[in-house]
Amino acid sequence: MDIGETGPIDYLVIEFPQSRMTGEGLPLLVDLVDRGVIRILDLLFVRKEPDGSVVGVELAELTGDGRLDLSVFDGVSSGLLGQAEIDDVSGVLEAGSSAGILVYENVWAAPLAAALRRGGGRLVASGRIPVQEILAALDAAETKA
Repeated sequence: MDIGETGPIDYLVIEFPQSRMTGEGLPLLVDLVDRGVIRILDLLFVRKEPDGSVVGVELAELTGDGRLDLSVFDGVSSGLLGQAEIDDVSGVLEAGSSAGILVYENVWAAPLAAALRRGGGRLVASGRIPVQEILAALDAAETKA
C-alpha cells in the first residue's frame, strides 16, 4: 500500500443485539468494494459474553445457519486491529450482543487526499455526526419553528 496515495481510513463498530445478524447489509458492503468506493482492511466479529468477556467469532460460526455468506471476507486482515482495539470495543457492547468491526479505506477520496498532501495540507480534525443526532437536531429545530 502506497501511503501517499491512500484515502482516509475509517472504522465502524456495528452492534447486533442478542447476536441477531440478518446479513442484509452484506451485499451492499460487497457492492461498495466491487465498485472501488472502499477497500476493506480489517473485518472482525466479536461476541460479548454474559460475564463481560469478549471473544472472537469465526466466520464459520456466523455462516452456520446458511443465511449469511461471509466467505468473501475470509482472511481480510491488515493487522490494524489488535487486542487493545477489541478491549475498547468491549466497553460499548451490551452483554449477549455481537459486533462487526470494520476498518476500511475510502478509496473514492484517495486522489483528493493525495493531492492535498502533495500541496502541503494535513488533516487536523475529522468526525462523523451520528444520524440519531441529526434527527434530534431537526426535531428540535422543527419544534422551535
